[in-house]
Amino acid sequence: MTSKADRLEFLEAMGDVRPIKRPNRADVRHAPDVTPGHLERQRAAVEQPLVDRNPLTGGDAEPLGARDELSYQRPGIQHGVYKKLRLGQYPIEARLDLHRMTVDQARREVFGFVRECVEHSVRCVLILHGKGERNPDGIARIKSYLAKWLPELDDVMAFHSARKHHGGTGAVYVMLRKSERERQRNRERHGGY
Repeated sequence: MTSKADRLEFLEAMGDVRPIKRPNRADVRHAPDVTPGHLERQRAAVEQPLVDRNPLTGGDAEPLGARDELSYQRPGIQHGVYKKLRLGQYPIEARLDLHRMTVDQARREVFGFVRECVEHSVRCVLILHGKGERNPDGIARIKSYLAKWLPELDDVMAFHSARKHHGGTGAVYVMLRKSERERQRNRERHGGY
């Protein structure tokens, strides 16, 4: 509790304080001055179209249904490694959910996700794509494109539809290539060059 003397002292100290008259908001009525540098950047942006560095192709994908299984194994992947992936025995280190995305959104997300996972030495991921059971034509669009896109990425070593408890044919386990940093660590650990 404050005493009466403290309150009087505070009011006396605040006696000549006046409220700020201007509202505490940005003034958006005045356009900022346009500089020559601003005009040059604007001109360059219009003249130079954005380059899409995403290698995943658009076009048509083989239509897949809700119960179709996805599977792919790059040459050189050991049978035991692939079997362990297929059975969901590797720990899932990251997940990507593509539900309710357009094909173009999913294309960007998959490319960025895989690239980021490899960068951070993530080896086994789960991508949830859905089964497409609600689609009137019965085609699982995202699943169909994912089956086309994943082999196009050099960092994808293998993939297989998930076990039931991870989403079944509505999700896929993906095994990614070791990052260069991890390969170097293995060489150092095992005395290789």
